[in-house]
Amino acid sequence: YRIGQLYMISKHSHEQSERGEGVEVVQNEPYEDPEHGSGQFTEKRIYLNNKLPSWARAVVPKIFYVTEKAWNYYPYTITDFFFFCSLQCSFLPKFSIHIESKYEDNKGNNDNIFGSEPREEETEVCFVDIAYDEIPERHYKESEDLRQFKSKKTDRGNLQEGWIDTQDPIMCSYKLVTVRFEVWGLQTRVEQFVHKVIRDVLLLGHRQAFAWVDEWIDMTMEEVREYERATQEATNLKIGTFPPAISISETPLASSTRSGPNSAPTTPLSTEAPDFLSVPKERPRKKSAPETLTLPDPGRRDSLFKLPSFFSWNSSPQPE
Repeated sequence: YRIGQLYMISKHSHEQSERGEGVEVVQNEPYEDPEHGSGQFTEKRIYLNNKLPSWARAVVPKIFYVTEKAWNYYPYTITDFFFFCSLQCSFLPKFSIHIESKYEDNKGNNDNIFGSEPREEETEVCFVDIAYDEIPERHYKESEDLRQFKSKKTDRGNLQEGWIDTQDPIMCSYKLVTVRFEVWGLQTRVEQFVHKVIRDVLLLGHRQAFAWVDEWIDMTMEEVREYERATQEATNLKIGTFPPAISISETPLASSTRSGPNSAPTTPLSTEAPDFLSVPKERPRKKSAPETLTLPDPGRRDSLFKLPSFFSWNSSPQPE
């Protein structure tokens, strides 16, 4: 799944990008962390002004983009989002999104995967079924419907109702999402909206990772890094930016070259959720399954998403 995730993020970002809108890769290089060891750091700019809802465009200036900084120490990753615009935006310093991800070989039954310490706000747990939860209608593709898809190379699928309790191997992607928008009058609306968008992005990305399994299952890490480099360059050209210099070396940098806190690095350094704020329009959604997500209550800013997936790191023929 480590390879499948990298493949999915690159391909999905390219599909969702167009002239002036999409995901620009600024940096992609090895990173060494004192606690988590060798990993990969990526920085991306997500241009999305035209994809915001009308009420958001009314308060956000033009040339608005989001910077995504991610530290990938698979099976643990950290992702932060920073917001920029062409004019001074007094509310942006009060808007933050932080995502921690962990992957385990289980069905989503580890309730303390991120620790049992008390949090500032109560956490809403959202269990996401990649096969039977509904997705925004405009994203539905029959070829990616996991109730109908069957892998030719792995013989996995079709996923029948109740598959989470019967399939083996299986793993779960845990996402702890913290959203803060401390602006009076907009806080609840924005925080709930962002949690909903993130849930849809996670659902779509994990569906695609499984539906594209025959495309990446035979790849080595070197091959998927080369695919990532070539796709990122093509995507940057597609949205009208110059391709950056991207390092794809697997040799980790010395810790003295890149330093940061043990858990979530905060020093700005210059990769499934790339279309992160690809905003669903208000329209009827395809009724493929009952909605299982309960949006956070007003004032609640944390969501824990659990996405069981029909994968395993330890099971053949999954490559590492």
